[in-house]
Amino acid sequence: MVADGLEHGGRLGAARRRFPGAPEPFLDLSTGINPIPWPVPPLPPTAFARLPEPEEEAALRAAAATAYGAVSPEMVAAVPGTQLLIQLLPRLFPRPALRVLSPTYAEHAACWRAAGTAVEEVAEFGALEGAGDRGGAALLCNPNNPDGRRFPPGALRALAERMAARGGLLVVDEAFAELEPDMPGLAGLLPHPALILLRSFGKSHGLAGLRLGFALAAPERAAAIRAALGPWAVSGPAIAIGRAALADAAWREAAALRLARDAARLDALLEGAGLRVLGGTRLFRLAEGDAAHWHDRLGRAGILVRRFSARPRWLRFGLPGDEAAWARLSNALI
Repeated sequence: MVADGLEHGGRLGAARRRFPGAPEPFLDLSTGINPIPWPVPPLPPTAFARLPEPEEEAALRAAAATAYGAVSPEMVAAVPGTQLLIQLLPRLFPRPALRVLSPTYAEHAACWRAAGTAVEEVAEFGALEGAGDRGGAALLCNPNNPDGRRFPPGALRALAERMAARGGLLVVDEAFAELEPDMPGLAGLLPHPALILLRSFGKSHGLAGLRLGFALAAPERAAAIRAALGPWAVSGPAIAIGRAALADAAWREAAALRLARDAARLDALLEGAGLRVLGGTRLFRLAEGDAAHWHDRLGRAGILVRRFSARPRWLRFGLPGDEAAWARLSNALI
């Protein structure tokens, strides 16, 4: 679905208008969000009734530092969703030029362009290196959305060093890294003069509506982000839930194992329907085939998947969350 000229998953209202006869409830497989969320416990009324204390926000940042591998909570900024960071970074840390490894999440390039940055979208990792000339910036998602491409830590470390040597900036969006055990992330490189990392809490924990995300950077950059957002940027309920969930390493480990099995199950379903699986992560799979046919057929069955206007044969599938959802998808793919 498209909003403000950019394509996004979700948009069930638009899907219902397009497929008015589809059975309800709609099964939304158009996003890369964990379909089985972290179990939220009852919250104390004070989480809603009072403004968060600074000590509570600091405890959330400490939990995030531990979960993501940063050595200090001073390297963490908590924000109401990483989308806000994507819009804030170009204005807070302006650069004359940016190279984005594409195709990827379109909001990155759009937000830097809106801030007046000259944006070049490149297809190869090696093309990012020149972005550091004259203090420019480079940006990539690891693993990438929507194709799941992965870039090894050694190559990213070398790129960050070259960017730093030229006064450049490297932004790495690790939104889908948390449930990929083979991807430790780059937080261990911090503090680093060229590096800013983005982490999405809502995708991995299945709580996207909570609106919680994090930037990880050198302390002075993290402090600048916190200052730009001002006090009480993250709500009391988000702080309470985020602290508890980030400390629950056992849940994340079990979720990663379950999602690995489910991703393989989804691949088999898609290939059985004649689609070719191109890649993905444990939260989504990218397939190639007659995308217009399948998007329409699934939509009429009340199942929303993600199309890409720039790649007309691509479809991205999120993972079903229960056996009823699996059965609906399987039946629609027959």
